[in-house]
This record gives sequence, structure tokens and C-alpha cells, in this order.
Amino acid sequence: MADLSTFPITRRWPAENPSILQLYSTPTPNGVKVSIMLEETGLPYEPHFINIGENETWGPEYLSLNPNGKIPSILDPDGPGGKPLALFESGAILIYLAEKTGKFLPADPARRYETIQWVMFQMGGLGPMFGQLGFFHKFAGRDYEDKRPRDRYAKESARLIRVLETRLEDREWVMGGEYTIADISMLGWVRNLIGFYEAADLVNYKELTNVPKWLERGLARPAVERGLGIPARP
Repeated sequence: MADLSTFPITRRWPAENPSILQLYSTPTPNGVKVSIMLEETGLPYEPHFINIGENETWGPEYLSLNPNGKIPSILDPDGPGGKPLALFESGAILIYLAEKTGKFLPADPARRYETIQWVMFQMGGLGPMFGQLGFFHKFAGRDYEDKRPRDRYAKESARLIRVLETRLEDREWVMGGEYTIADISMLGWVRNLIGFYEAADLVNYKELTNVPKWLERGLARPAVERGLGIPARP
């Protein structure tokens, strides 16, 4: 059995089964990328709920694993060479889990990099822009008298979702007939944009055809349905 006691995070969130992968997360659009991926792959793991509302990511135990103080993070006792591996950044974790299990990332080099580019599209564009729109439309920013920040992010979010709409033309998934980490990276964000953020009208979602069908297909997957609620909130 792997010894995880040298990792300070395990003192705050002890591992009941230290021989399996440990997930430290919250069911947000970024967090559920990893829980969905773990559910899809069937890789055994132990989830730990991190209360970002109570700033638990800024405690020394969590920062010892992820110095950026964000969720999600993982601790895999069976990393490369059989040694424990701590990893943060959801995109990096998706690629790692895909390579570890041989699932949801094409083996062909050209298609592999094409898939990764769409994960980076989510990481660098779709996620940050949707998140900012959520802040300025639904959360503290909604009380700002100046609506230019909200409108700026709404315009860019509308553009980005149109990019996805075009990509999905005549495609079941982002990579065609193959469901990959590119889809996994985006499903939670699009779901949040039109649901929790209540921003469908701001991005003209009703004008889209391909994205709604893609989202419906994705949310119908049992692993996605399960992953959206992991880790369970207390």
C-alpha cells in the first residue's frame, strides 16, 4: 500500500483507502471535469469535498498540493514509475488520466494533438470567459451600475460558443464520432452557462442547433450524470 503520509494534504483530508487515487474538488464546472473523467474511465478513486466558500483551498494543507489554491487537484499513489504523483490544473489532469487509462484521447498523434487543442480552447477561452460572465451577470458583479464589463464578457462568450457550434456541424462530438476529453472539458461549462448562470439569452443560445444537441447527448451519459454531483456537498 502506498504511503501518502508525507503529503500534508492527507492530514486535513485523510485517505480512507490510500492505495487509490485521491480527488480534492468541488462540483463546479472545473471540478466536475475530473469527476466525470474518473467516472467515465472506471478508475477507482476517493473524493474529498473542498469547501471553496470557506476558503479551504487557501489553507497550508491544500496549498502544499496546489500552490495556486484552486480546485481540482489529485494525488495518485500509483503515478509514473509506481510513485505517488500530485497534480493540479484540470486540463493537465484530464490528459494524465487519459494517458493513464488509455481512454478518451486518440492514439493517433495528429488526432491526439487536435483533441488537446480543444481542451486548451476550453481552458484558455471558454471557461474563463463563461466564468466572468457568470460573475457579472449573476453574482456580485450584477450590482455594478456600469454594464460594460458584463456586456464585454457576454459578447466574447457568445463568440466562443459559436466557435463550438461551428465545430459541431455534422459532428456528434468535438472530435467527430469519438467522445474525448475535449467534450468532458466543456460539458459542465456549457451546462452552467445556460443553467446556473442564467445567461442563455445573453449568448443567443436559442439560435444554436448543434451545441444544444451535443449538450443533451453528453448529459445523458450515466458517467456524466454521476460526475456532476461528485464530490457530494455536505
